[in-house]
Amino acid sequence: MPSFQFKATSASGGIEAGLIDARSKAEAYNAIVARKLRPVSISVAGESATGEKSERKAGPVRHLSSADVLLFTEELSELLESGLQLEPALKVIESRKERSPLKAVAATLRQQVRDGVSFSNALRSCGNCFSDLFCSMVAAGETAGALPSILRRQAEYFVIMTDLRKRITMALVYPSIVFAAGILLLVIFMTFLLPQLTVLLSKTGQQLPLMTRLLVGTSDFFASYWWAVIILVGGIVAGFIAWHRTPEGRMTWDRVKLRIPLVGPILTTQFLAEFSQTLSTLVSNGVILLNSIALLQRATANVYLKELLGKLVERVGEGSSLSSSLRNMPFFPPVIIDIMTVGEQTGDLAGALQRSAKRYDREFSNQIDRVTALIQPITILVVALFVGVVAYSMITGILTSVSGLRR
Repeated sequence: MPSFQFKATSASGGIEAGLIDARSKAEAYNAIVARKLRPVSISVAGESATGEKSERKAGPVRHLSSADVLLFTEELSELLESGLQLEPALKVIESRKERSPLKAVAATLRQQVRDGVSFSNALRSCGNCFSDLFCSMVAAGETAGALPSILRRQAEYFVIMTDLRKRITMALVYPSIVFAAGILLLVIFMTFLLPQLTVLLSKTGQQLPLMTRLLVGTSDFFASYWWAVIILVGGIVAGFIAWHRTPEGRMTWDRVKLRIPLVGPILTTQFLAEFSQTLSTLVSNGVILLNSIALLQRATANVYLKELLGKLVERVGEGSSLSSSLRNMPFFPPVIIDIMTVGEQTGDLAGALQRSAKRYDREFSNQIDRVTALIQPITILVVALFVGVVAYSMITGILTSVSGLRR
């Protein structure tokens, strides 16, 4: 039985090297993984470090930025769609001339693919480079034989999310400046002007208006118990994090997120677009509907939606059609149910799912446009409201005291 020399990383981040006896590199890889290690390189013991074996050694896997993941997904999908197999496509990315963390990642992935590891499991072995959702979608693509289509869809999803972040960032620049200026103005009012004004108005002997007294009381409270406010806010944040880590808390929060104004409709529409597009890709590539829904369930990060898809799997597994199963679940809108019904009646469920995906992609883009257009006026309105209340309270207090002095 041949021996293989290996280098692997442990769960603590340390590097381990040694020899292992196995009949093949794939068996050696599985034995190393069974030791809870992450293989970096595997070669036949005694071979030189030159030639093809040295080519298999991969550099350290680094954390990839969202831009790197997008570039990797776009390039790999284009290479696969052009007719290359997975291993040669990864070799092309690994051979890039410019310095990029993608070279080390591609080398590690190519090495594991050549050793018989599935591409989705190889992606999971790259630490935090790729999300669980991305790895699950790749696994679905491998099962359906539609890896290029899945990667192309993921690239489009990354582009949409990147564009969304840029648009929201640009929309928040001006409101952020206004908000910061408003907060600074409130701090100056509450810290310097209001205490002096309170001393001045108290000498007049006049009873201050209710708004002014509330403002003075709030200023005195924060001045005396600011430490208690910090502890309270910190306790609330820590309690929320601890609650969110529980299964019940995660389920509740994932359900509440879908009902938050402005944000909830966007998350719902995004899920419906992904639901339709993924099922269309899987079904059109020969995966039976039940398995397609099960794969989509594993790829869904939202626990509440994952539970809904689990119920959908049960109903479809019992023999119900997709449209009738969706009709019994209030979460899904009537439009998508009608589209599914027509697709089942015409025998073109994949085409119906594709039309549904295009519809919800357009709706998703329109919702993003509406939200980004509302961010600036809402932020400015909130700042103006707070500053206006403070200014009104101070001015009414001054006017009341002055009118009392005149009498």
